[in-house]
Amino acid sequence: MGIRYSFGGDEHLFVECSEEMSLDAFFKSLSMTNGIRDSEIKGITEICPANASFQVKFDPDIIKPDDLLREVKSIEGAAAKSEPVIRTRIIEIPVLYNDPWTHETLMRFRERHQDPTSTDLEYAARINHHATVDDFIAAHAGSPWFVSMVGFVAGLPFMYQMVDRQRQIEVPKYLRPRTDTPKLTIGHGGCFGCIYSVRGAGGYQMFGVTPMPIFDPTQTTSYLRDFMVFFRPGDIVKFKPIDRPAYDQAVEEVDNGQFAPPIRDVSFDLREFSKDIDGYNAKLEGVLNGH
Repeated sequence: MGIRYSFGGDEHLFVECSEEMSLDAFFKSLSMTNGIRDSEIKGITEICPANASFQVKFDPDIIKPDDLLREVKSIEGAAAKSEPVIRTRIIEIPVLYNDPWTHETLMRFRERHQDPTSTDLEYAARINHHATVDDFIAAHAGSPWFVSMVGFVAGLPFMYQMVDRQRQIEVPKYLRPRTDTPKLTIGHGGCFGCIYSVRGAGGYQMFGVTPMPIFDPTQTTSYLRDFMVFFRPGDIVKFKPIDRPAYDQAVEEVDNGQFAPPIRDVSFDLREFSKDIDGYNAKLEGVLNGH
């Protein structure tokens, strides 16, 4: 389909770039939102990017809806001619898989799950054709993930696995949402991974937790003092499995203001990635490891 435009009330323009979720659709959305931001159109008050779409909020007293639509469509044409390359960053996120907190939570809500007789990890491993939970964890942590949007609750990243479609992890959400999810849970629903930024309700399968805060409204966390939300669309995430002692040490370092997530600036080229996915991912991981 082509890009579809619709108005939401008299203050919003909704732009749907694709009906399917893909890196191509995300790049189309990202290039357009970047173009809109850089054009500094008078009257636009907010731009909200999503996985394959975005929404623009505007003041109709400053710019008429049809004028905004014309401006955005002109940016669509320019974005279509731009190269699919972005400057971004790759971030290593430590994860304690099969942790005691998500395990206790999932056991409380088994009646809401597709398979009450197994854990979320066991269920996800089986339906994704992995022989063991360890094999599934290796697949989950073995490739990078692209942050395609941030939202739903403050600071929560939605992440798209950077592998060919046949290898992408897919699991359904719970049959009925839980009323509780531990803070910083690594979750997955459909084709998207996420990190729960706060404790609360949720329906994604739970695989583990990270000791690394990603949202801090007090801005007292050492790496969140400039902005309370850690992730931004376009970030690349590499999960690193850790054991319980390493998790406890990281929590202590966070509390002492000493924790610093490994971050490297990178240039990501969608065309080169598509030519050799595994090779490109290996290069990204090499940058993260300082090679």
